[in-house]
Amino acid sequence: MLHKMRRDKRYRDIVNRDYLINVSNAAPLHDIGKIATPDHILQKPGKLTDEEYAIMKEHAARGGEIIQNTFNNLDNPEFQQIAYEVARYHHEKYNGKGYPDRLAGEEIPLHARVMAIADVFDAVSQKRCYRDAMPVDQCFDIIAKGAGSDFDPELTEIFLDAREEVEKLLRG
Repeated sequence: MLHKMRRDKRYRDIVNRDYLINVSNAAPLHDIGKIATPDHILQKPGKLTDEEYAIMKEHAARGGEIIQNTFNNLDNPEFQQIAYEVARYHHEKYNGKGYPDRLAGEEIPLHARVMAIADVFDAVSQKRCYRDAMPVDQCFDIIAKGAGSDFDPELTEIFLDAREEVEKLLRG
């Protein structure tokens, strides 16, 4: 997705080599806050209760705190900021109904908007302890239906245009 953005005139000035590397390196840290979530919630095979879901949602803010406290002496402040924002804001929704801060639209950092799409696609396309992986067509439909509400519509278009590459990655 980032490589497609780099070739897109709307993002060409933002997604330079350093940005691409920083976001790519920060992406695996997006759920680092889950280390503060109790295992009985993370590994629950069924639907979470409202109370359990409230605890689960804390992982985004906790992830941002962990990044700030752990990476505060890095020589790369741009990476630290991107990692913080990816961890904290990857559950914000384009319509402002996400968490933890209910940011909307372009208030959400670009890299967190990218991560939101990648995270949801990964969540539905992979087997989890509480359900099987969904069929690929259904996974792409979920992303497409979220355009403008859950996800940035321009970034959704870029992701959907990358379907062939995404399917190659899924096949390994």
